[in-house]
Amino acid sequence: MSWRRGGGADGVARRWVLLLCVGSFCLGLLFTNRMWTLPEASEVAVPNERRGKESELKAGDCSIRKVQGKHDYSDMLHISDTHHNAQTLDKTIANLETELSAARTLQDSFLNGSPVSEEYKASESTVRRKYLMVIGINTAFSSRKRRDSIRNTWMPQGEMRKKLEEEKGIIIRFVIGHSAISGGIVDRAIEAEDKKHGDFMRLDHVEGYLELSGKTRTYFATAVALWDADFYVKVDDDVHVNIAMLGNILSKHILKPRVYIGCMKSGPVLSDKDVRYYEPEHWKFGEVGNKYFRHATGQLYAISKDLATYISINKHVLHKYINEDVSLGSWLIGLDVEHIDDRRLCCGTPPDCEWKAQAGNTCAASFDWKCSGICNSVQNIWGVHKKCSEGEKALLTASF
Repeated sequence: MSWRRGGGADGVARRWVLLLCVGSFCLGLLFTNRMWTLPEASEVAVPNERRGKESELKAGDCSIRKVQGKHDYSDMLHISDTHHNAQTLDKTIANLETELSAARTLQDSFLNGSPVSEEYKASESTVRRKYLMVIGINTAFSSRKRRDSIRNTWMPQGEMRKKLEEEKGIIIRFVIGHSAISGGIVDRAIEAEDKKHGDFMRLDHVEGYLELSGKTRTYFATAVALWDADFYVKVDDDVHVNIAMLGNILSKHILKPRVYIGCMKSGPVLSDKDVRYYEPEHWKFGEVGNKYFRHATGQLYAISKDLATYISINKHVLHKYINEDVSLGSWLIGLDVEHIDDRRLCCGTPPDCEWKAQAGNTCAASFDWKCSGICNSVQNIWGVHKKCSEGEKALLTASF
């Protein structure tokens, strides 16, 4: 009885407690359902999606496996497209690096007060055309007679040289820097000679026999800035060249991105100070009696545009050995480069090149190994030209 009587207020309180419990339970269910509801597919992070797919595959659902296969194939196509885009981007970057290198070379010329070629000034206002090759003939201030002997034999002059550039895409220039005292008498002599013939490429480089590696490096950097060519050739001014044959040889490799073409050799590293071609850094090549790595002989060699661009971009950090052909070989030995050994680029003087010409195997370059060029070239180059030349008609009819 007491319980019933006293149940008025107590009963109300107990009912509220019961209602609060039920309400809390319902809210708890709602909250729990909200927490465990799977989000939309678009809200799932990629790693969770992958884990979900892995779980489905483990469950053994065959239909899911088929769908997964289709998704993988689509991913493969996407990866293929990405790879193609990456290749296109790499090519674009390479072209931009070439233009940047050209701009740097021009800027250096302005800052250092060195002369800028008229060809470069003209090319700034027009789209640069594509050439097959640039032939740079390495020469010195004292080699005026050698240059004239080349002009009188294998190097076209005047309108013929312009026609060679326009129709065959072949640029030929004598390559020279400046004296230690810029603007001196020897510099003025070169300027007068260039005014007469118009066949010089002036470099921002101080001339000197022990600076040939630096000159070679500057030549490639300057040439790739001036002309957009497939190949850049360096040749000494006491070597006889058949231009059409050289063009034919290089054109066979035009589709290869990084090629280094010449007569490859591996001579001894000379540690005796009293001998020619002494190597001051001989210790870097191992023990006494070791040989150099394979590299092209310095009389004539060619490199493709990508390699010339590489040299231009990295010219400030490329090490210079005393021998310039060794230096070039060292710059390329660690790169993905194809070394091409072609003995038509290092024939001997008559009777060697003469016999080969008669047999239909015309040489591209001829010189005497014992002289590292044509012995007494000023007097003898005409005889080599007469017996070993391919003839003017070969150059006019050549198709590269």
